[in-house]
Amino acid sequence: MAGEIVEGVNPTRMELLSIRKKKLLAEKGHKLLGEKRDALIVQFFDVLKKREKLKREVIGSFKKANTSLEEAMARMGYDTVKAMAQGIRPYDPPSIDSLNIMGVKVPVIDRTAEEQTTMPWGIGRTPQSLDDSAKQYREALENTLMLAETEGSMERLAVEIEKTKRRVNALEHIFIPKLHNTERYITMQLQEREREDFFRRKRIKALMESREDEIGSPKEPKI
Repeated sequence: MAGEIVEGVNPTRMELLSIRKKKLLAEKGHKLLGEKRDALIVQFFDVLKKREKLKREVIGSFKKANTSLEEAMARMGYDTVKAMAQGIRPYDPPSIDSLNIMGVKVPVIDRTAEEQTTMPWGIGRTPQSLDDSAKQYREALENTLMLAETEGSMERLAVEIEKTKRRVNALEHIFIPKLHNTERYITMQLQEREREDFFRRKRIKALMESREDEIGSPKEPKI
C-alpha cells in the first residue's frame, strides 16, 4: 500500500475509530493554525507599516534637533551650549511591559515619565534654537523608543509566524496524510477479513448442506 502509516497500528475496529478521531482533531487543528498564521501575517504587516512610518519620524526628528543644536552652537559657542545642557534632567529609563497578541507576548514600553516642561536656563538669555533643540531631542528619543517597541513586536511576531507555519506544514504534509493512509489500511484489512469470513461461512454452509443431503437420502434395497 502506497503512503506511510502509523507504526505499530493494529487493524481492528477500535483502532479504526481511534484513527478517525485523531484525524478529525488534526484537521480541526490544521484549520485553526492556518487561521492563526494568516491573522499573524496580517498583524505583522500592520506593524511593518508602523515601523516604516516611525523610522521616517525618527530620522526627521533627529535632523530637526541637529539643525537647532547647530544653530544654537553657532550663536552661543560649543562650550556654552555644553554647560547649559548639564542642567537638563536626564530622561528616566522607561519600564517595559508586555501585551498579548493572539498568544504572542510583544514588548510595550511605558512612556508615561514626567516631562521637563521648563528649561534650566532663563528666558531671554538663550536663543530659541537652544530650547527647540532640547525639545526636539526629547521627541526624537520618544520616537526611538516607539521604534524599538515596534521592532521587538515584529521580531516576536516573525518567530511565532515561522513556528505556526512549521506546525501547519507538519499537519498538512505528514500527520494528516499518515492518519489518512492508516485509516485506508485498516479499512482494507477489515474488508479483506470480512470477505474471508464470508467465503468461509459460505463454504461451511455448503459442506453442512451436502452432509445433510447425504444423511437424509434413502438407501436403495438390496435384491
